Amino acid sequence: MTLPRSTLEHAGGRIELLEAEVYVVPTERPESDGTFAWDRTTVIVVRAHGGGCSGIGWTFAHASAAELAMGPLARAVVGVDTSATSEAWSAMSRAVRNIGRPGLGWEAISAVDIALWDLRARILGMPLFRLLAPARESVRAYGSGGFTSYDDDELASQLGRWSDEGFSAVKMKVGRHPNDDLRRVQLARSAVKPEVQLFVDANGAWARKQALAQMEAFASYGVTWVEEPVSSEDISGLRLLRDRAPAGMEISAGEYGYVLADFRRFLSADCLDVVQADITRCGGVTGILAVAALCEAFELPLSTHCAPHLHAHVGCALRPLRHVEYFHDHARIEQLLLDRSLQPRQGELRPDPDVPGLGVAIVPEAARFRVSALR
Repeated sequence: MTLPRSTLEHAGGRIELLEAEVYVVPTERPESDGTFAWDRTTVIVVRAHGGGCSGIGWTFAHASAAELAMGPLARAVVGVDTSATSEAWSAMSRAVRNIGRPGLGWEAISAVDIALWDLRARILGMPLFRLLAPARESVRAYGSGGFTSYDDDELASQLGRWSDEGFSAVKMKVGRHPNDDLRRVQLARSAVKPEVQLFVDANGAWARKQALAQMEAFASYGVTWVEEPVSSEDISGLRLLRDRAPAGMEISAGEYGYVLADFRRFLSADCLDVVQADITRCGGVTGILAVAALCEAFELPLSTHCAPHLHAHVGCALRPLRHVEYFHDHARIEQLLLDRSLQPRQGELRPDPDVPGLGVAIVPEAARFRVSALR
């Protein structure tokens, strides 16, 4: 493809400015999983300017991540060539050395890195998934919600709707009330079509022997995926459960992986059947590409966590990708804040090949959720 002269003239520009905004979006009603309860989600939106264009990125983190983006991270990347995303990423990593890389620092880096990749794609006039040399044109998604705070009707309605809409798998939360987990799993199984896979996520709520008992009971209802049956910090526990899980049942974890060493620890311990990674936590586009390469080296599949619009784009380029998570809360937030968030069709998300970058902008109506703006 020959780029137009105007695009070539902009392609060597420098990163000129970062901006950050904090949005707080209430949930439809209070929600909970096996170990946590919430009634709002904080979104940090970063804009990167340079080369005559602007890029956007975001993460789901504490509001102080915006201050990190506008402080040490902005100082690290302003002046770097807009095409030098790896250089910018390395500079940001050095900038948070004494602040701490895993956790908040890496979440802030993730948002900035996504914005810089979006900026680079927009300068080139290409959709982000095309810039990343895709392995596929769309990604398979599974419906994810089924919160422990839902009553029976809400649980059955949500999972049943996703089943009818063509999702090949749905996921529900378990673990808050262990004695009621099996009944809820039975209800969920009856609410979806026989061919739809049923996943459960305990969010680390169970002890090892409790997890074994629950998994054996769930096997009778065709549960094929158990996410974080014990804490993701319990590497030996995950290995135990992976080895003793009923046939056809996979163990997954990784959403709290930040730096690459976190994922190397999972993979070296041989404790998972499927690795999960979250682009808004693991270092943005640059970070998740490295995680995918590591998964490929260990011959394990990768599934992405939450943030469906972002993962639809980058997921097209992740060779070991199995599917992305169409998480209810984040899908709703994308629809409230963004003008062209991707919608699933028969269980797939397909990035628009005709719109540069991530293809989205913040809608004016989102201002009602904005609590601060840093420039």
